[in-house]
Amino acid sequence: MIDWWLSLSSAMKILWGITLSASLIFIIQTVLTFIGADTDFNTDFDVDTTGIDGTDGDSGMGLLTFRNFVNFFLGFGWTSVLLHDRIKSDAVLFVVAVVIGVGLVAVVMLLFKWISGMQQSGNIDLQKSAVGCSGKVYIPVPAGRSGMGKVQISINNAVREYNAVTDGEALKTGKDITVVEVIGNDTVLVEEMNSIII
Repeated sequence: MIDWWLSLSSAMKILWGITLSASLIFIIQTVLTFIGADTDFNTDFDVDTTGIDGTDGDSGMGLLTFRNFVNFFLGFGWTSVLLHDRIKSDAVLFVVAVVIGVGLVAVVMLLFKWISGMQQSGNIDLQKSAVGCSGKVYIPVPAGRSGMGKVQISINNAVREYNAVTDGEALKTGKDITVVEVIGNDTVLVEEMNSIII
């Protein structure tokens, strides 16, 4: 094993380091997701997906999240190390690896969006069930209803994801929130939990 590692070029050592690190983080995220733990290794990378025209550019989850970076490097890294000996041109290999990495991110985002849609299509009356429920901010919620973020709230012992706005200050990823009002089929008004201090 040590001889194999020492025989690699510096570039291949870097690629293997990226690939193995991304694979380990991916496995940890997957295990934590299946046991229901919080897997958002939080994310200063989350961005507001509101479009230039003010509409919500919802993609099912934020584009620049830690999970998506891991997925990109997982696809990029494994493609690079597995095809390194088969594709002689470094430029072609780089392009193929980037395409595979971006493709993997797109597939995972579509999968999460599909799963989220299945969760939200259950027999829950949002108007009756959501108000008063607690949860966490998933994608930052801009202040003063100036844009939409996303929150994950627990309704009837099931975690569901909804668009969210707030009347108060901006809410960052990971903040504990409470649903104050339902203002649409999939949009809730939230406030930071315990935001009023007496």
